[in-house]
Amino acid sequence: MDASDEPKVGEYSDAEIEAARILFARPATFIMGCAKIEQLPAPDLPEIAFAGRSNVGKSSLINGLVGMHKLARASNEPGRTREVNFFDLDGRMRLVDLPGYGWAKASKTTVKKFQDLGRDYLRGRVTLKRVYLLIDSRHGLKKVDDEALDALDLSAVSYQIVLTKADKLKKGEAEKVQAVTLKAISKRPAAYPHVAVTSSEKGFGLPELRAEIMRTTGAVLD
Repeated sequence: MDASDEPKVGEYSDAEIEAARILFARPATFIMGCAKIEQLPAPDLPEIAFAGRSNVGKSSLINGLVGMHKLARASNEPGRTREVNFFDLDGRMRLVDLPGYGWAKASKTTVKKFQDLGRDYLRGRVTLKRVYLLIDSRHGLKKVDDEALDALDLSAVSYQIVLTKADKLKKGEAEKVQAVTLKAISKRPAAYPHVAVTSSEKGFGLPELRAEIMRTTGAVLD
């Protein structure tokens, strides 16, 4: 392949967008929630994982990607996702919902337990292709996110920042937050050099994110 033919970061052809739309329209099912590393399913499919602060919109994003309202359970209660939840997409890949961080309504022991579970998953999962770290676009990167970024860099797991709830911003603000966020992660070794901007409620940014996930996992249609 000539260098000019290689896909450009953050750019997707109409064919990629359409193939990803078809892929994510296929059956998606909840497999299991794991509270211990020993409970994880066999590493026999490519996986992409979603991480982020509590109430950042992980469940809504997963539901939006697959076009289902209740595949991942959203909640207004911070810290509800306290397991590593696995979803199967048509037997071709798994979507993984990691425990949220930054929630204060639980004991330090409980918080540490689920943070450690997430770290164990990141370190030992050979089929994990990328982590999508969700950041509320209204607030941008916060100090509480630094620990997650450090853990991802330490684990040497490729990760990409996904700005959520961009429909809540005024015109032009999303691009500013995107630029500031990209600059903030520019020297982090495991960070993918593109910041996605999305709105699960309005649907924008999701076609491109589907295409990026398909590209990352190497999933193909029959």
